[in-house]
Amino acid sequence: MSELAAIRPLTDALTMTGRSLRLTRRQIDALLMSLMLPIMLMLVFVYLFGGAIQTGTKYVTYVVPGVLLLCAGFGSATTAVSVCNDLAGGIIDRFRSMNISGTAVLSGHVASSAVRNLASTVVVFGVAFLIGFRPHAGAVQWLAAIGVLLAFVLAISWLAAAFGVLAKTPEAAGGFSFFVMFVPYASSAFVPIDTMPSWLHGFARDQPVTPVIETVRGLLLDQPIGDSAWLALTWCGGILVGSIALAAVFFRRRTA
Repeated sequence: MSELAAIRPLTDALTMTGRSLRLTRRQIDALLMSLMLPIMLMLVFVYLFGGAIQTGTKYVTYVVPGVLLLCAGFGSATTAVSVCNDLAGGIIDRFRSMNISGTAVLSGHVASSAVRNLASTVVVFGVAFLIGFRPHAGAVQWLAAIGVLLAFVLAISWLAAAFGVLAKTPEAAGGFSFFVMFVPYASSAFVPIDTMPSWLHGFARDQPVTPVIETVRGLLLDQPIGDSAWLALTWCGGILVGSIALAAVFFRRRTA
């Protein structure tokens, strides 16, 4: 019995992940948007804005990490809405009657978000290669870049889950997308920070998105990353731990 009790949270989380993925397959419009948005953003930035922006390298090479994080933000906003829908629709009460913990339910949504973002990442890289992106990373650097991206996706997805528990309506939960999709613009995602107004340099340099982008960009292009990696992982770890704690507190209060 003790062994079964020990693995019960894991099996519940896997079950909830499967449920979330099935729901994603049924939401064809949201699934298509999550896959088409990266393509549209990549083409818009490279072909409409890229010619006017000087980055010292091909713009497609510079912009890929920013598009990846922008799409991760969009995917996490979907997580916030899905969590809020569960709470508003009463399904959580049925899960609790089956002794399924709130953590398992939220973990399922977060894992589903990670899978969606993995698909978006593959799409972004595929389109980027077609239009001229040529990274110089070796196998270890590719794995490191993917690890940093995964850490960011998990952190932002748990933050979205916490926001989804806190929001009273799915429409309010959808507002999370404004925040997570705005922050990458005020970073080094699309233009170098030194081209921005001086009063914006501090925020653009010291917010969590910039070190993640600089780390991924440096790894893919085989360039020095300095202390960006440690800053990126520290930000992601802090957001992840804080978001899990907040999600648990909000969930208990919401379902009490």
